[in-house]
Amino acid sequence: MVFNSNPVTGYTHLVDVTERPKFLQSWERLRHGSLHHLMECLGEFMGALFYVYCGVGATAAFNIGNLAKEQGIGSLLTVGLGYAIGIVTALTICSSVSGGHFNPCVSIAFAIWRGFPWKKVPSFIISQILGAMVACFLVYGQYRTTLLQIEAALKVAKVYDAVQFTPNGVAGIFALYTLPGANLRDAFMNEFFVDFFLGLVIWGSLDPSNFLVPPAAAPWVIAFAYAAMIWAYAPGGLAANTARDLGGRIMALIVWGKPASGGRYAAIAALTNIPATLLSSLVYELIFYDSSRVLPSAQQDFLSGHKAHLTHKSLDPERRQPKSQGSVSSTEKPQISV
Repeated sequence: MVFNSNPVTGYTHLVDVTERPKFLQSWERLRHGSLHHLMECLGEFMGALFYVYCGVGATAAFNIGNLAKEQGIGSLLTVGLGYAIGIVTALTICSSVSGGHFNPCVSIAFAIWRGFPWKKVPSFIISQILGAMVACFLVYGQYRTTLLQIEAALKVAKVYDAVQFTPNGVAGIFALYTLPGANLRDAFMNEFFVDFFLGLVIWGSLDPSNFLVPPAAAPWVIAFAYAAMIWAYAPGGLAANTARDLGGRIMALIVWGKPASGGRYAAIAALTNIPATLLSSLVYELIFYDSSRVLPSAQQDFLSGHKAHLTHKSLDPERRQPKSQGSVSSTEKPQISV
């Protein structure tokens, strides 16, 4: 089957093969125009929500099983897999709208190294935090009856104050805490080294010259890097995402008040990943990134398709309609500058 291609972009767009209802066509014109940045923020909101909803939901099952002394409900393995699947779903579904940051440190690093507009960074970060907070409220709402029963049992057993605001407590499902007596220096080093590693993996996965990580594989590589770090280092205290930490902590403060603040560890959990990721991205730019490398065909298709999408959105509605049949030659496709 031969599809029409747009004479301006040289590509077959969805509008060339199917027609949406008129009201959705009008909505798309608004999305591409005055509402464009709002749509980007909603993409970041939803991506962070997906990531945290899956991860915190898995954590809830794990902690509930431990607190209720029920076997087989969850484990550190399922927590890591929960966050990993959350990352994959966030990137595969939401990244086409916003670029798929879902983490304040990624937005800041993109502003420094990839020309992402600084004026968008605050709104992206706020959207990410709100998405994480809403995800935590959703998990709390779904488990609320069980959580209240567990809290009541902890109070009867007179261990509520000792357990509640720790990684093993009910509040520890949503906000991040260290174990009582934990060394904050060790917690900082644990967080910093993990975040540095994750930053290298993210930057390497997004390197368009990386033959071993085509665009379709990047979400999985990043996701399982996160899972591996959770399996290995979560017991030492791990946030890895400012939005995940602040969103969950704000939710916990709303539900349980000031005792849920997390003390001095809260600053380590919320902020350490930013300098660690910036340092790792600098290391990648200095050591691994090479502009002379060849772009693999999968990355060329990915980048060309995105550029054609941006060009198509900027056209007048009349010029978006195809005027010729058949495919175009490679020389007619938009050129990519890297």
